[in-house]
Formats: sequence, structure tokens, C-alpha cells
Amino acid sequence: MVSLRMFYSKTPKIKDNNGKIKPNSVASLKKVKLGGLDQWIIIRGHDKDNPIFLFLHGGPGSIAGPYAYKFQRDLEKHFIVVNWDQRGAGKSYSKKVPKDSMKIEQFLLDTHELIQLLLNRFNQKKVYLVGHSWGSILGTLVVSRYPELIQAYIGIGQVVNIVDNEKVSYQYTIDQAKERGNKKALKQLKKLEPYPEKDINDTKALRKQRKWLKKFGGVMHNGTSWWPYIKIALGSPEYSLKDMIKFIGGMKFSLETMWSQLFEIDFPKQIPELKVPVYICMGRYDYNTPFELAEKYFNQLKAPKKEFIWFENSAHMLNSEESEKFNEILINVILPETNT
Repeated sequence: MVSLRMFYSKTPKIKDNNGKIKPNSVASLKKVKLGGLDQWIIIRGHDKDNPIFLFLHGGPGSIAGPYAYKFQRDLEKHFIVVNWDQRGAGKSYSKKVPKDSMKIEQFLLDTHELIQLLLNRFNQKKVYLVGHSWGSILGTLVVSRYPELIQAYIGIGQVVNIVDNEKVSYQYTIDQAKERGNKKALKQLKKLEPYPEKDINDTKALRKQRKWLKKFGGVMHNGTSWWPYIKIALGSPEYSLKDMIKFIGGMKFSLETMWSQLFEIDFPKQIPELKVPVYICMGRYDYNTPFELAEKYFNQLKAPKKEFIWFENSAHMLNSEESEKFNEILINVILPETNT
């Protein structure tokens, strides 16, 4: 007999201490059409009148929804939390997704359409936009184009310039391999040179470099294995086992169709100013999106309000490695400062 868990998923209702559904809460897992394509969103919040928090996941293709139940539950008390499986990722992935639609510009249009949908549904004027890694590219571009729709922007593992990003990240792995006397790593890494210029379409080179980056602590500071994250994802009520298989396919598809496009990104030249409050959150050990590049961009960025926030015990996964601190900053710092 095949378990329903293989095919069925839902998001649990939000209940009070007596087990009754909170009357003004929202908990939905639904399919919406964005840019003419079916895409999935999870919406959860204790109060429909709270501000909207839209999370843009990384990757491209690395959805955040399977981890939301573990790391975002406190945020649901203060925000309407929205996790979106972007075009070609997670629940939104299928072999029918046109490869030629996987363009940065289309993702901007999808995001704008989703924001409008959310604002109309909850009768609000602006959203809090949070972008992690690739999501920080998308988030920065969205804020630059549609500032009137954004209450504040929060960048996690902020990307600045992909060419510089990859050069710094690669040099870190080389230096670590030498310091640790890891001849196997050095041999494999040297074959990628000149990295990343040798072939920006070669996602295999990217994966090889990231394998050693993870091993050397530049992705996660408190471990070098993805297994704890896999276990969390497998326990998600919103994602069936079938969805998790799609998760893997979507990551490969998204990365292969979009990676070379990211080399067009050079925010110091393209976006020297953002017209909303900006909060950049960086892990002290992040070499997936190197922290020094984000700090340099932040220092020259013009914004009506800006703050750079260090996470001293994290690398690239700070919103999970230090989730309590991240949530506390959103609830007790960013929300009071910007919810006007």
C-alpha cells in the first residue's frame, strides 16, 4: 500500500492554546498563476492584518518552503509569512516549464505579479521583501524597480557581483586547501582554473568548487553535511516525498538554465541606490556569497535607512544557523523601525 505522504501535503491550521483555529489566522498552500505559469505559495500568519513578509529563496532553485515549519514559526505571529516556490523550482517545477522562460526579467515580472496578488488579497499597500542568496539578486532588482511596493528590504547572503563573488569564493577554497594540506582538493580545484572565466556555463565546475567550500566551512559554519537539512525537509507537512523529488529536479533545471545569466549582475554599477530601508544580514564565515563584497557594497549604497547586521556564528545559512537571532531582529528591530 502506497502511503498518502508520498503524494499528499497540506499546511496545518494555526490554533490557539486550546486547540481552536485562530479566527483571523491564515494557513494556505495553493497554486497561483504567475507569468502564465502555475506556481505554488505557502501563506501563514496568526493575524491577517499583520504586515506581509515575502521570502525569496536562493539557488536558483533552492526552495525554502520545506524548512519554514522549523525556522519561521515565530515570524508567523507578527507577519503574514509567504514562501514561494519560484518558476522551475520545487512544487513549481515540471518538465513543461519552458527553458526560454527562465530569464531574470521573467522572475522580476513574476515577483511583481505575486506582490500585487498578496496586496490585493490582504488589502495592504506594501510588503517586507526578504531575499536569500539568489533571492537577494531578485530582491534587489525588485526593490530598485518597484520601491513603492516595498516596506523594507532584508538581504541575507547578499550577492553583489557574480564574477567577483566566484573569484573570492574560489580563492578561499584554494587557501583553505593549502592550509589544511588537502592535496585532493587542490588538484580538483586547480583543474577549474581560470575560475569562473573558463566557462560560465559549466555548472559542474560550480558544483565542484562548492563541494570543497562546504567542506571548508564557507557554506555552513556549524557543520559540513546537508543531512540535518534533508531530515528537516523530509518532515515538512507542506511537502510530500514526490515534492522532494521535484525539489532535486528543480534545482538542477534552475541552475543549468540560469547560472550564466547571473554574471550580468554588478550592483555597485547597476544599483547604487535603493529608495527603501535596507538591512543586510551576513554570516561572519560566509564565502558562498563573500561577506567582504556585501560589506563594501553596503558602505557605498545610498538608502533612506540602512543597517549591516553580522551573524557571528554563521556562514551562508544564517537564517537557519542562527534562526532565533534572525527572527528576533525582524520582530524586535526591523518591524518597529519600519512599520509606519
